[in-house]
Amino acid sequence: MNNEAVQPYQRIVQDYSEKIRQGRLVAGAKLPGIRELSEEYGVAAGTVQRALTELRNTGLIYSHQGRGSFVSDTSGKAVQDPTTLAIRALESQVAELTARLEKLEERRDD
Repeated sequence: MNNEAVQPYQRIVQDYSEKIRQGRLVAGAKLPGIRELSEEYGVAAGTVQRALTELRNTGLIYSHQGRGSFVSDTSGKAVQDPTTLAIRALESQVAELTARLEKLEERRDD
């Protein structure tokens, strides 16, 4: 694939997928935060969030609200069945929407 055609979020996904598959990031390892990744790749926070969502949907990482994103134990194993991936995608979307709602509520309370 031509690097110029790769979307910024896809570059992050490719980089971290490769690091995980090569064992440079092992199960349980914490990924850099959104702000740090934004600065490293020169992209907006939303771009990093999209990349993290993609990595979660593929099962390579998982996230804990307020703690960050971590490499999954299943990262080196075969791709999971479509139902499991769909459930993970929905869980990821719910977690992301919950975080956004909490931020909006915090702003409203200020």
